Amino acid sequence: FKTTFRDQGVLIFFILVPILYPLLYGFIYTNEVVREIPALAVDHSHTSLSREYLRKVDATADVKIVAYCSNLEEAKQKLREREAYGIIYIPSEFSDNITKGIQSKVSLYCDMSGLLYYKGLLMANTAVSLDMNKNIKVARAGNTTQRQDEITAYPIEYRDVAMFNPTNGFAAFLIPAVLVLLIQQTLLLGIGLAAGTAREHNRFRDLVPINKHYNGTLRIVLGKGLSYFMVYTFMSTYVLFVVPRLFSLNQIGHADDLIPFILPYLAACIFFAMTASIAIRNRETCMLIFVFTSVPLLFISGVSWPGAAVPAFWKYFSYLFPSTFGINGFIRINNMGATLSDVAFEYKALWIQAGVYFLTTCWVYRWQIITSRKHVIEKYKELKAKRTTVL
Repeated sequence: FKTTFRDQGVLIFFILVPILYPLLYGFIYTNEVVREIPALAVDHSHTSLSREYLRKVDATADVKIVAYCSNLEEAKQKLREREAYGIIYIPSEFSDNITKGIQSKVSLYCDMSGLLYYKGLLMANTAVSLDMNKNIKVARAGNTTQRQDEITAYPIEYRDVAMFNPTNGFAAFLIPAVLVLLIQQTLLLGIGLAAGTAREHNRFRDLVPINKHYNGTLRIVLGKGLSYFMVYTFMSTYVLFVVPRLFSLNQIGHADDLIPFILPYLAACIFFAMTASIAIRNRETCMLIFVFTSVPLLFISGVSWPGAAVPAFWKYFSYLFPSTFGINGFIRINNMGATLSDVAFEYKALWIQAGVYFLTTCWVYRWQIITSRKHVIEKYKELKAKRTTVL
């Protein structure tokens, strides 16, 4: 505890980052979806039907037509200048084809550098085209009753139900995974920073100093691990329970399932970070090694990128990190209402990781204790030899 709370850098990663970073993410994505996406219209039909189409697209919550261009080249230039993120192109034969009973097309050009823009534009145009198709079919059917019109418009009645993400929002999809990953990454950075500080303060650049308090491998590992666990018990409660409630994110899991799942995840992250800290030679090294791994770990976890599309090598490589099992298990329990038995694979994997990384941590610290003693003995012999030479 003394080492943790005396080092300002460790305090930043253990306390400040877990408190502020989730709030920053939550406020950035608080709107959940993108609304009023600027779009350009190129209408070569100039008919009442084409104007109706554009008017209905503009009336949707997702799209706002900011300008009407005379041709595609003018619209493309505005797109390059970022005045809009999509172009709706209606060809000259649009209305004529519909009148003749021939299928007509509307082209949509999108700036694919932002997939949320593409999603909003595509959904708005799809909804409008389906609505106009319905009206055209009903008008041509020659039905005599309203019920016949309903059957003509919707031969098969369906309902679109968004499971586990009712708002179809980006925050509800991404933030839970980021929160779980945040625990692992801040532990890596905080413990790595503490390890770098310990080496800098050691004359032999060893991880474990020669001190009466640093006797016994289990004593060191369990003492450090317990202190980190106690700090992160409170931080995990805030990050995984309080933050989602602050931003009204989906939470349908039960505490009886979540708490037992989080315990092995914390243990696995702590011992994984303690094992990885052997690679840290100074305070700055942990920033160079660990920070850049956040985005790749999020991708290979199978949440932000479909797990079925992750190559086999990277899928098995991801099993080295507690975040992979932690993210998938937490989302299934918290967002999808799964029980602990439903995530048995992830739960068992976390306990296995906790056990394996505990053993590797013990080996690392035992090796460091032996190395530190060797350095002291060598230094003692060197000083003794110098004293003998002088005498």
